[in-house]
Parts: sequence; structure tokens; C-alpha cells
Amino acid sequence: MFCKVGRQLGQQIGQQIRLTSRRMLATTKTLCKDAEAKAESEPAPPKSILVEKDKNITLIGINRPQQRNAIDSSTASQLCEAFSAFEADDTSPVAVLYGVGGSFCSGFDILEISTDEKEEISVDILMRPEGSVGPTRRQIKKPVICGINGYCIANGLELALMCDLRVMEESAVLGFFNRRFGVPMLDGGTVRLPAMIGLSRALDLILTGRPVGSQEAHDIGLVNRIVPTGTALGHALELATCLAKFPQRALNHDRNSVYSASFETSTFHQAVQNEVMYTSREIIEDMQNGIKWFNNTFKADTTHSWLKRDRSMADWDDEDVAAAAAQKETKKQEEEAALVEAEKQKLAEKALKKSKKSVEAKPEEKTSEKDSSKITDPNEKPKDK
Repeated sequence: MFCKVGRQLGQQIGQQIRLTSRRMLATTKTLCKDAEAKAESEPAPPKSILVEKDKNITLIGINRPQQRNAIDSSTASQLCEAFSAFEADDTSPVAVLYGVGGSFCSGFDILEISTDEKEEISVDILMRPEGSVGPTRRQIKKPVICGINGYCIANGLELALMCDLRVMEESAVLGFFNRRFGVPMLDGGTVRLPAMIGLSRALDLILTGRPVGSQEAHDIGLVNRIVPTGTALGHALELATCLAKFPQRALNHDRNSVYSASFETSTFHQAVQNEVMYTSREIIEDMQNGIKWFNNTFKADTTHSWLKRDRSMADWDDEDVAAAAAQKETKKQEEEAALVEAEKQKLAEKALKKSKKSVEAKPEEKTSEKDSSKITDPNEKPKDK
């Protein structure tokens, strides 16, 4: 009897558990549907980093124009992910970094640091493996071109220094304005800038925090191109396309060797050894293929079609170059002789005009002499007939 009662109780409890589970499952599904419907009804926040491709060039845009493209923690994380994806993309050899709107980047978003809820964010920035505004604490594996417009200041300038080449609009402004607020440089600027423009000039920009215009930035080697306002992205994309046309293994070999010589070596011998060690079998194969293509494309009598050769001491043994130089010299002498002949003709014409004027003036002089001979002296007495 006790067994029968136990079975009945067990069956009732099992039914209650099954009913409760069904109700909980139904409730969970309802909540999920409500959450999905709410997510669909609410507009998604705009992406602060835009990534797209123009053929084989990766375009990475900072998209916070209302904040002059100041970078907060979320944007910095997205930027790191974008560059990691670019490095892993074998179909894209070059990237272009630019700012959406009127400025490239005004540095780290200081408003994020100033909130009471995030008092420890400054310490978190120091402890990050990446920089405060992106992957500025690593060397990107492939070339990056930077298009600078508007303001490129503070950590934003450090982000631009991370790139290999910089295209700057003529109205843009650079500067470490963070000097005014006691914010240190945390994104590699103190490392890259002296190697780029020299110790003295780097200290000038870092310690004073003064604004730098496009012409000065170009003169000291801080930027590579000056372009009209509103064209930085287009010129940066054009430059990136030019780099993408070259054999990439040799290009990246030379790029890595330059960075190694600038930052990783202390002696010339070590830098040269690194240059050799960076060469791989694939690079040698590319070089051999390039030489074969050159030999099959350009013959001995057609090299002038791709390379302009001026006269030099090393070329005197080359008969073709010597003949071309002689022909050029003959043409130059003929032009000089023609100029001398033209000058002689001008002088002859001037002399002819001068002689004609003198001939026309002689009859008038004779007439005046005759008239003057008729004038008599009033004191002279008339002669007797």
C-alpha cells in the first residue's frame, strides 16, 4: 500500500515538474522574442570605425565627427580589430587611415577619463597591450598611408605617426595639444618622432605643444605630401594604389629592414646583417622572375623607353649613349648659332634704319647753311658797284 501511495506521489510531482518546466521555457521564449523585437525597433548605434575596400586597398575611417574624431575605449578597440583584420587579409597589401568629417583625429576622448564612474581608466590605458587610440604600440605588418585633414592633434598625431606615409591637406593643423592639459604621450610618439625628424625638432614639438602647419610639417619631414583641402583621402588612396602595384615581398623586406635599422639595432654592422637575414627564398624567386621579365621585355636598343639616361662619366664607354650625347650637343650648337645669327640680323636692321635717318637729315642741313649765308652783318657797309 505504501508503495502504491509513493508511486502516486511521484507521478504527481513529476507532472508538476514537467508543467513548471514548460511554463519556464515558454516564458524564456517570450522574453527572448520581446528582447529581439526591442532590439529591432531601436536603431543600432553608428559604427565609430568604418572598414571597406577599394579594389585591393583597405580603407579604415574614424567615424566620430561630432567629437572631432576623438577616440574612446570602444573606438580604440574597434580600430585594433580593423588593423588586425587588415594584417590577416592576404588580398590587401596596403591600407589607408582617414578621418570622417572635418578632422582626422583630436586624440583620446578626455571626457571618458573625466567621468566619476571610470576613475581608474588612466591606469587601464597604461596597462593595455595596445595604445590608447589604437594599435600604436605595435608595428603594422604592411604599409599604411594616412590622410590628414582638419585637426590631427595629441594622441591623434601619434596615431598618424604609426603610419608609414602621411598625406596632409594644406589647411590641416598638427600638434601635441595635450601638453596644455598635463596629458602625457602614451602612443609611441616619443619613440617614432625623434627617429623621423630628429631629436631637436622632436623636443621642440613635444615640449611646446605648439601648432604646426602643413608647410613646416613637410619641411621637417613630418609629412610626405601636401595636397589641397578636401583631397587628402583621394591622394592617400592614389599613393596606396601606387605601392600596391609593386612586388610586395621585396617592398616589405625593405620596409622591415628600415624599421629594424631605426629602432632595433645599435650598430651599422648589425643593421646590415638584419637586412640580409630578412631576405627569404620567396623574395629571391620574385627577384629572379622580375629579372627574367625585364630581359624579355626590354632589349638593348629599347632601354631608353623606360629609363632616361643623362650624360655621365660612367656612360662614355657606351657607344649609343655617346652618340646620343653628341647629337644632343650638335643640336645645342645649332640652336646657339641660330640665336647668334638672329642677333646679327637685328643689329643690321638697326644700323640700316639709322643710316636712312641720317640721309634724310642731310638736305635740311644744307638748306639751313644756304639761308645763313644770306644773312649780313648790320655793321657791314654795302659794297660799291
